[in-house]
Amino acid sequence: MFVLGIFLRDKQAQKEVYPRIGPLFGYYEIVVLIILIATGITLITQNGLIDVLSSNNQSEVLAALRKKLLLVGIVIVLTIVHFIIAFRTNDKERTKIQNIISRGSSLLIFLLNLWILHYAIVIRHIL
Repeated sequence: MFVLGIFLRDKQAQKEVYPRIGPLFGYYEIVVLIILIATGITLITQNGLIDVLSSNNQSEVLAALRKKLLLVGIVIVLTIVHFIIAFRTNDKERTKIQNIISRGSSLLIFLLNLWILHYAIVIRHIL
């Protein structure tokens, strides 16, 4: 949706497209986020990483994993904020602050996902 917003410069086109595609994308995103969280929790618990993550061990892999998990937490919070605004204002005119928060959170979610992918690659490279 963030990329769609970049390419749709026409405000009228945005008003026609977002209310139709936004909720569908939002529901899809919720399902995918829940699957990713569930598989991440499963991976951490099945491999005994909870104890390792809470230890004082300072290995390169653990540092990268901790950073990745922090970023995932931030993405979850930003997603919740974005969804609250998006669902409350669907088919309504947003205030300037709602627009700034919604677009800002969308941009941050997009960028943080790239950063999370970076840490996944770093961890995979080390292992």
